[in-house]
Amino acid sequence: MMLCTFRLPLQDLLCITGSIDTARGDLQGYNGFKKSLQSAQEHNLEHEILTGDEVNARFPGYSLPSDFMAVYQPEGGILASELCIAAHIKAAQSLGAHFHAPEKVEAWKVDDATGIVTIFTDQGQYTARKLVLTAGSWMPDIMPELQSAVVVERQVIGWFSVKHPDPDCCTPSGKFPVFLLQDETDYWYGFPQFGYNGLKIGKFHRGNNIVAHPKDLDRTVSLDDEQMMRGAISKFFPVANHEMTKAAVCMFTTTQDSHFIVDLHPKHKQVVVCSACSGHGYKFCSVMGEILADLALTGKTQHDIDFIRFNDARPGQKDMMHSLQQRGAPVKPPPTSFPSKL
Repeated sequence: MMLCTFRLPLQDLLCITGSIDTARGDLQGYNGFKKSLQSAQEHNLEHEILTGDEVNARFPGYSLPSDFMAVYQPEGGILASELCIAAHIKAAQSLGAHFHAPEKVEAWKVDDATGIVTIFTDQGQYTARKLVLTAGSWMPDIMPELQSAVVVERQVIGWFSVKHPDPDCCTPSGKFPVFLLQDETDYWYGFPQFGYNGLKIGKFHRGNNIVAHPKDLDRTVSLDDEQMMRGAISKFFPVANHEMTKAAVCMFTTTQDSHFIVDLHPKHKQVVVCSACSGHGYKFCSVMGEILADLALTGKTQHDIDFIRFNDARPGQKDMMHSLQQRGAPVKPPPTSFPSKL
């Protein structure tokens, strides 16, 4: 066994703030508060059940309606994603991994006679016995069969300046937990002031924001984008209803059931597919790495991944499964649009 020689202090990667999952207690249909409570109880996680008023009294940066209910988990927090990525890269390099960046993957194919995989890039080609595909929003490029199962969404996040008599009311000091907040029509997420000057907020799956191709992503933050975020800020976090100090645009790759896709390729078992984390995948990256390594090395994993495997019973996957089983490895040009039904 080889041991990683790279270490970074945990406090540099993880900031414990506590977490709030909240919605109206009687909200019908999917209810984020009830789902979070169910999960906390099922897995014996430390938690408290709070009313909206109790949340507001304990955490002065919040202003939840009285009919909201919340699950507070003291061990929730923030991963410093850029530092975590750097830590993963350095740890892998200490074990002998090589990185080629920037280098665009253009196509791949499997030799049916030898089982060898060839990867074509803009700088050459490589051969390997195993291939793991984790291209994020570019997955429909290198696996066009996924077009019927996933969409790429434009996602806007913003940071808003805080004004309050207590300067720490929205900092990661235990006074402002990270949140998932569901109202009657929308699902919001956000962080305390962490790394940037302002409270961070974003909205899951904003309508009419499908991106035909990552290269077509509009990274301009519009007044409409700001007003969309400010509507939630003014309602639930009025202490931050001030200057938008920063904004950014990114992409989510989303399935119709909002679950991941993690499995061996149906036709080529030497190819592992990992895609569509649907906007909530980063916190799982370490265990995802373990699962992908298991699948690449042994073709199986001890983790229960049945619900995120390829399955023609999952929404949008029937056509994809037929296509994957018939054609195998894609070598055709990338798509220009997604099916109108999505």
